Amino acid sequence: MRIICDFDGTITPQDTTDRVLEALADPAWRALEAQWVATEITASDCMRQQIALIGGGQADLDAVLDGATLDPGFLDFVTWAEARGLPVEVVSDGVDYFITRILSRHGLAHLPVTANHLAGAPGAWRLEQPWSRKGCAAGSGVCKCEVTGPWAGDRQTTIYVGDGRSDFCVSGRTDLLFAKGALADYAAARGQDFEPFDTFHDVTRALARLTGNLPASLDRAVSI
Repeated sequence: MRIICDFDGTITPQDTTDRVLEALADPAWRALEAQWVATEITASDCMRQQIALIGGGQADLDAVLDGATLDPGFLDFVTWAEARGLPVEVVSDGVDYFITRILSRHGLAHLPVTANHLAGAPGAWRLEQPWSRKGCAAGSGVCKCEVTGPWAGDRQTTIYVGDGRSDFCVSGRTDLLFAKGALADYAAARGQDFEPFDTFHDVTRALARLTGNLPASLDRAVSI
């Protein structure tokens, strides 16, 4: 059984990449964002070009990241899950350095993270996308369907927690979906069952409440 969590807007209330761009990038990043929203470029192309616009030194970048906060229930959720032998992992179309810096500051450096890779150096950053896939439905730098599979045959029960567009495709392949924001709207529009949440306190309570209704593999794993 796996618990997979998106990062930006899910584990963090804000999008950390946008936070960095707003603080340190050339304003041209907003035009790229508008092109992505208008589907003129893919999310993957948008991210690569935006990251290249980030200025400032390493200390400037770290200061911006160190001001980021976590969802108020996430630390308790991880503690609750790990006490029951339920592994939690992060799969994000964000930036690995941003994510690991924030998690480490909160004592969560041990969580596995799959994300785009920040390479280069201050003033010459570049984004590498080792988890991209040609034909990815989301057009993301991290194809979440590819990363979180396989989806057939003998596989682990999957719980997914997310909020945004990069979660749309993978959300339809999970056994239990927790959704808010654009992801909740998407799931509702297509008639997909999901558990709404505002914070990870809601996710913890719902998993406890739904224990008897979850797939058998998960029912055996969770005890309250």
